[in-house]
Amino acid sequence: MMNPLEISIKDYNYILPDEKIAKYPLKNRDCSKLLIFKDGAISQTVFNTVTNYLDDSKLLVFNNTKVIQARMIFQKQTGANIEIFCLEPYNPADYNLAFQQNKECYWKCIVGNLKRWKNELLSNEITVNNQKYTLVAERIKDENTSIIIKFKWDAPISFGEILEIVGKIPIPPYLNRKAEDSDTERYQTVYSKHKGSVAAPTAGLHFTPEVFDNLKAKNIETVELTLHVGAGTFKPVQSETIEGHEMHTEYFSINLNTLKKIANKANNICAVGTTSVRTLESLYWLGVQIIKSNEKPTNFLVTQWEAYQKENNISTNEAFGALINHLETTNQTSLQAATQIMIVPSYQFRVINSIITNFHQPQSTLLLLIAAFIGEDWIKMYNYALANNFRFLSYGDSSLLIR
Repeated sequence: MMNPLEISIKDYNYILPDEKIAKYPLKNRDCSKLLIFKDGAISQTVFNTVTNYLDDSKLLVFNNTKVIQARMIFQKQTGANIEIFCLEPYNPADYNLAFQQNKECYWKCIVGNLKRWKNELLSNEITVNNQKYTLVAERIKDENTSIIIKFKWDAPISFGEILEIVGKIPIPPYLNRKAEDSDTERYQTVYSKHKGSVAAPTAGLHFTPEVFDNLKAKNIETVELTLHVGAGTFKPVQSETIEGHEMHTEYFSINLNTLKKIANKANNICAVGTTSVRTLESLYWLGVQIIKSNEKPTNFLVTQWEAYQKENNISTNEAFGALINHLETTNQTSLQAATQIMIVPSYQFRVINSIITNFHQPQSTLLLLIAAFIGEDWIKMYNYALANNFRFLSYGDSSLLIR
């Protein structure tokens, strides 16, 4: 078996011309191209026909996270612009609580033009009901690659509302353009519900109410979970081998009833997007943790290489059974957890057997996940997409991968 730590990222490279990167979405979400990959065979169609390739035994799992308007521009008295990109809440650390704060809160942030910001307070004027108020940003401390920033405001609104007034949607850096008003709607799935992501689960951008109606008409069941997508999803692999890449942590939640439905359909599940894949496969490993631990864990985290450390013969049913039993015996109606799981070639999938996903950047962890799922056929698939004018990356076309 391949040692995943020794995988060379250069083996997962391809030439992606700039003109193949979709800078804007299509007018109609479900009119994107859809590449069908099934057992090595490739064909193409239009996304609004996706239900023709799914049967009613399949369970579709969606990530219903909502992208927050996480980018804010503050201007110093000298005229220099400082960009603050909110990554995740620091105090309070809970997303819902952080958005509900009405006076102050602390966030982990990335700061653009950081060298120009010493220790002075930055401020922005905001208008609410024709009244002018002030939002203040204070640099508290540096923490690894992020900055802890305290936000304080005198407006009678929550921090969630502050972001909607002041913030901009954080579209991906490879689009090489500023966010526009249209991105506020289009860089968001139609089923987004829970605020917290700084990047969209882009596989879901193709779904429309009409596609959901088609799924319902065909009796294809759908469920939702929530994983808040972090900026680390764009972090390039810079080390020669995967061993040197530190995978980002993302937080997810799933209610008990949904977990039971997933357990019943395990190995016949279509994950909509790589974030759903990571969450679903992490559920298995959380169950393994419970079975193998003498003390029942209270803070669930799947670490980066946990899935590769040793052979284990715990079945998917056993793992999900342990996880469900843990929640029931501790009177929890939902699971709150985090994952650093890195899915690369040699990974054994335990939960899913198909994926709906876009086309990913060269030498990225997302491309490694696709290669883990379909093997070396990823090369054939991507060559086909390039030769047949598929649009790539976040606003690009889609694919359905079936094993």
